[in-house]
Amino acid sequence: MADRVVVLIVASGAGWEPEALRLLGDHPRIVVLKRCVDVDDLLAAATAGQADVAVVGLDAPGLDRAAVDHLRAHGVRAVAIAPGGATLDGGRLRAGRIGIPEVVTDDDLDTLADAICADDRPPTVVRRPAEPAPVGPPAQGPAAVAGRVVAVWGPSGSGRSTVAAALAAEVARRRRRVVLVDADPYGGALAQQLGILDEVSGLLAAVRLDAAGQLEQRLGSVQRGIDQHLSVVTGLPRADRWVEVRPGTVEQLLTLASAGAEVVVDTGFSLEEDSLPDLGGRPGRNQMTLEAVDVADEVLVVGGADPVGLSRLARAVVELRERRPGRPPQVVVNRMRSTLGWNEREIVAMVSEFARPSAVHFLPDDPSAVDRALVAGRTLVECGDSDLGRAVARVADGLLPVLVET
Repeated sequence: MADRVVVLIVASGAGWEPEALRLLGDHPRIVVLKRCVDVDDLLAAATAGQADVAVVGLDAPGLDRAAVDHLRAHGVRAVAIAPGGATLDGGRLRAGRIGIPEVVTDDDLDTLADAICADDRPPTVVRRPAEPAPVGPPAQGPAAVAGRVVAVWGPSGSGRSTVAAALAAEVARRRRRVVLVDADPYGGALAQQLGILDEVSGLLAAVRLDAAGQLEQRLGSVQRGIDQHLSVVTGLPRADRWVEVRPGTVEQLLTLASAGAEVVVDTGFSLEEDSLPDLGGRPGRNQMTLEAVDVADEVLVVGGADPVGLSRLARAVVELRERRPGRPPQVVVNRMRSTLGWNEREIVAMVSEFARPSAVHFLPDDPSAVDRALVAGRTLVECGDSDLGRAVARVADGLLPVLVET
């Protein structure tokens, strides 16, 4: 390692920052290049190529796997600072899931300089999977490529599952590997929509493998192949079985799947956290949804175009903004039709009063296309050209602009 170690730091207002800066300033080998205001500022500073290490608060908004990959791609090693005594593992489990091996707790900052100066910098490459998931594409299919996690979330009755399945099928049509995950804690519907008759839940199988420490090695076994590019992790067979899903499993599943594919996850409708702990040690019912939204690179908020749907949508974007500050979602207004009496511009203006989404998409009310797909147990893409299918393709363009058809 070079004689000097150049450091970027982002604390997001955490109380440990003054002490950390004092310790680093006193160290003869460490130079603090910049105190970043947030993770976006950190990533921009890392792009300049002048830093060696980023010291980041583990709970900093926007710190996820994609951010850590960005740091690695520019030769910057991340060291996380976690709250002392907050968890049994000192934050190491969450840090490991987003790719940060080095963790220092805020009650043990004397070890921070040693962690920064440790000569264990990772190679400057974006993560690659050890091996692609074998289920779905045959052996001659495209090589696995790291992808993004897109969470499809929204109020009850908005059509989340239909949008999630259609979006995953559209991305697969572009010859990208896609994993569609049903993580709705109120009972999965994707298996029925896609004509999958297996009684075995892919999600519950993932829970068992994760508990045994085998999920990474056997990730392909929890997926059901639909075609060469698309596979599905089916959801809960009954709504009451949400109690079997261990905390952290959904986050781990999505993180592992995104190492070799684009991931589209269908979630529940509620972001409410349980106010009282369960005496039996069970997770909160909405834990699956919260984990999916927290780990997602992009959240797609789906709402109906009718008065009730728009009212629920307005409340939803405010709720999501509080959960993911500084990370605007994309909004999908579903079942848009002229008989409602308002146009797209008016709806965009209404949504913008409550939040500033990065994009607003509109899907037409196309019941005939949806019915054909549901009755046949097939994806929207498989059922031929339709107005809805073309609109979903435009949503895919906005979410995954780097994808090109081959």
